[in-house]
Amino acid sequence: MPLPQIESVHAKATTPHAPGRMKRSRLASIVCWPFLIVCVLLVVFGLIICWSAVQTDEDYSFSRQLVGVAIGIVVMMALWMFDYRKFGALTYPLLIVSAILILSPHLPIIGRTVMGATSWIYIGMQVQPGEFAKVTVVLFAASLLAKYNGRLDSAREYCKCVLLLLVPFLCIMTQPDLGTGLVYLFISAVVLVMGGARLRFLLITLGLFIGAIACVFALDEVLKYQTADGTWEYRLLQNYQRSRLFVFMNQDSLSTTDEGYNLKQAMIAIGSGGLFGKGLGFSTQSALGFLPEAPTDFIFCVLAEQLGFFGVIVLLALYAALIGIAIHIARTCGNLFGMLIVCAIVGMWLFQILENIGMCCGLMPITGIPLPFVSYGSSFMMVNFAMLGLISSVYSHEMAPTTGAGYGSSR
Repeated sequence: MPLPQIESVHAKATTPHAPGRMKRSRLASIVCWPFLIVCVLLVVFGLIICWSAVQTDEDYSFSRQLVGVAIGIVVMMALWMFDYRKFGALTYPLLIVSAILILSPHLPIIGRTVMGATSWIYIGMQVQPGEFAKVTVVLFAASLLAKYNGRLDSAREYCKCVLLLLVPFLCIMTQPDLGTGLVYLFISAVVLVMGGARLRFLLITLGLFIGAIACVFALDEVLKYQTADGTWEYRLLQNYQRSRLFVFMNQDSLSTTDEGYNLKQAMIAIGSGGLFGKGLGFSTQSALGFLPEAPTDFIFCVLAEQLGFFGVIVLLALYAALIGIAIHIARTCGNLFGMLIVCAIVGMWLFQILENIGMCCGLMPITGIPLPFVSYGSSFMMVNFAMLGLISSVYSHEMAPTTGAGYGSSR
């Protein structure tokens, strides 16, 4: 039955205009149009909110954000055209690159310390290598678990995987950057679950993780010391980290600490937006300086204040569409490595979205985790575009109609 169709295609190829049509057909085959359209809408919407947030803050430059988007598009196109399967054999090189990127801010010449964290390097412009390491961590974790073909039954191999996946987290905690470290852990957890690790192993790991957190707090109480001015300092956790957790667990104290003040102002900004907001560019909490780090950590509050509940619903709808299409790509992908890459990226986005919005509403502890495609930060935007490129590469090399199942089909 397919023979007449093949012959007709060859017959068309003999016409003078066939090459152009074939190129257009090939382009259409490697593009997941619903995914691309949602990405464009989300990026444009995010840039509008970011522009509005930086107008009243001289410490931020919107042109720098546009530069990050421009470079990000180039990176996305490069990864899109690149065959992602070639990363599958680079498990340990990817781990080494991740460690080098994360530890590079400790170099004496290019390293920079900002707000108590040695997370930046200066190479003509200030960048955050820990952000770029998210790309290599995703590829490393996916390539590591893909070697087990979807079944990780050996306790020894499971422990080996967990120890290797902990390396990026331990490296980032030398800065320290707990927010980015939590993102690494969540990426690793998603890949372990989707990579076929036994449920018993996962539950034991979760129990050990909770126990480790309790031990850290208990040990910190033992090791704390009193400074000359009478305040207590902790050795394992920074005072502001403990304060953020205290505020989350006891929100009646919103006015007694800096973190409590930040959360209180965030809630005021969200509540004052009402149904349709005060209008784009019109806000009081961020414009008058009440809302800290408005273009980065608390940009969701800017959105809620200026565009109200309607604007929040638009953003959440775009996120839902982006993640829904990505999940479809993962579900119908015939390659385990590609499926794990997409799942890791979706898990990373979900964690960042839930944490950022949750902390603004008092539902999650306050961390420095930005909002994907919306928060200010050129490094952050480049990384998000790189993730889009990886997902597009998986689609074009595994699911495009010329090589597999197209969007909307199933296997």
